[in-house]
Order: sequence, then C-alpha cells, then structure tokens
Amino acid sequence: MLKLAVVAHEKDNVATTVKDLKKGESVIVDIFGKEDRITLNEDIPFGHKFAIRDIKKDDEITKYGEEIGQATKDIRCGDYVHVHNVVSERGRGDLEVQK
Repeated sequence: MLKLAVVAHEKDNVATTVKDLKKGESVIVDIFGKEDRITLNEDIPFGHKFAIRDIKKDDEITKYGEEIGQATKDIRCGDYVHVHNVVSERGRGDLEVQK
C-alpha cells in the first residue's frame, strides 16, 4: 500500500501529506497499528496537514506528539489544517510585545 500521509505520534490529531492530495480522495492512514480511511474534504498540498479526527474550536492541534496550535473553529476529519483554522503557538512574531 502506498503511503500518502504520515502520522508521527499516537497523540497526533493530524496527518502530514507526502504528496499533493485532492478533495474527495480517500486516504488510508496507519495510526500506530490501526488503519483509518479518511476522505479529504479539501485539496491538501504536499507537506501540509489534514485532520484525522474531528477537532473542536479551541482544542489543541497535536503533531509529533506536541501541541503546535489551537483550532480557531471546528475542524472536521479530512479538513485541511493550516493558518485559516489554526493559531500557532510557535513563532508568533505578531504577538511579541512592541517596544
């Protein structure tokens, strides 16, 4: 079976693509021994993330077992997870105190 996306840690709620994926495409994701088939709701560019389960507004986005941001709105399984629906907890220069 060709791997189209990777889940790096069992706590993750997102998978990362290893090629461009198209809306409607069905992707089998191996989540540490359990295979889930996820139908994509949007195009997902190479190297980007999609939800592998429903994520509620204000829930943490977890990748590599680490919290990387918070959902700014409800995200459905198969949705593209990026700056349009996540606020990052890392590298937020726009949140630095102005002097």
